[in-house]
Amino acid sequence: MNEDQIEGKWKQIRGEFKQKYGKLTDDDVTYSEGKFDEMLGRMQEKTGKSKEELKKEIDRW
Repeated sequence: MNEDQIEGKWKQIRGEFKQKYGKLTDDDVTYSEGKFDEMLGRMQEKTGKSKEELKKEIDRW
């Protein structure tokens, strides 16, 4: 799955991610064009998971 596909899928699942990881805020999971890696970095800090782990979890959704 390429980054564009992940970004599109993310729009569908971010609410579920916020429920699963209660520490995440709207700002943490908001994707802005060209800021996908920054968003993953925020999520990485709050969840303790690597960017690759988070991408795989998004991919599995």
